[in-house]
Amino acid sequence: MLNENLKTLRKAKGMSQEELAVRLNVVRQTVSKWEKGLSVPDSEMIIRLAETLDTTVAVLLGETIMPPESEDTLSVIVNKLELINEQMARQAENRRRTWRAVFTAIAIIALVIIVFELIGHVGQERMMADLGIIGGADGPTQIVVSNGISYTSLILLAVGLIGIYRTKKEK
Repeated sequence: MLNENLKTLRKAKGMSQEELAVRLNVVRQTVSKWEKGLSVPDSEMIIRLAETLDTTVAVLLGETIMPPESEDTLSVIVNKLELINEQMARQAENRRRTWRAVFTAIAIIALVIIVFELIGHVGQERMMADLGIIGGADGPTQIVVSNGISYTSLILLAVGLIGIYRTKKEK
């Protein structure tokens, strides 16, 4: 009885054999022998054990204490783990949705920039045709400010599309 109660109470306190031994100023092997029933502590040590484990000598020497891990405790733990798992799944889904919205916005912004660049390019060609070519002493001179879509716009579009693809919902 003493050995089983000692082990049960020690574990309930969350102490290792080493921690209990340090508190009682004995070696860990002594605590191990007590828990295995190979030896018994003297009366003075039983009092110190009871004090260290926040119990009474009567409880320590009394009937065998049942460990707190009954079926009810296990079902409570399982329910808590299921709840935590559901919460983590919701958080992951919210993160996925947020990142998908960010990548969608990046792709839309890139497309808008590309459209404006194309419109500007067409307008610039039209303006250049209307203005003609500037002549110089050496002959005609043509200055081109922009001739198409910038690489930054294409990179933004690629990042947005890849991000949208990578954040799609898995089935």
